[in-house]
Amino acid sequence: MEVLVLLAPKQGVTVQQIMAVLPLEIRATVKLYLDGKIRQWYSRGDGKGVLFFLKAQTEDEARAIMETLPLAKEQLMEHQYIPVGPLMPLRMLLGTETQQ
Repeated sequence: MEVLVLLAPKQGVTVQQIMAVLPLEIRATVKLYLDGKIRQWYSRGDGKGVLFFLKAQTEDEARAIMETLPLAKEQLMEHQYIPVGPLMPLRMLLGTETQQ
């Protein structure tokens, strides 16, 4: 299981506020990636934030991971959590004998 996390600055947060914390955020994010907690990370194409795919079984586990990051500690970002997993209807392609 993974959890998709969408992050965007909170209403009223300035670029300067984010930039002041960004060096710490980058280091903490790289550590989570190297520890295997962040599987993938992307910038949003519209420039309004980032998204992470976290190795987490639940939204609560993903939330606990994200709360360790400096931008979250400073309460500068909105977080949206979406649990994701395999596309289960694909099991039908395998036939009924392999369905669980």
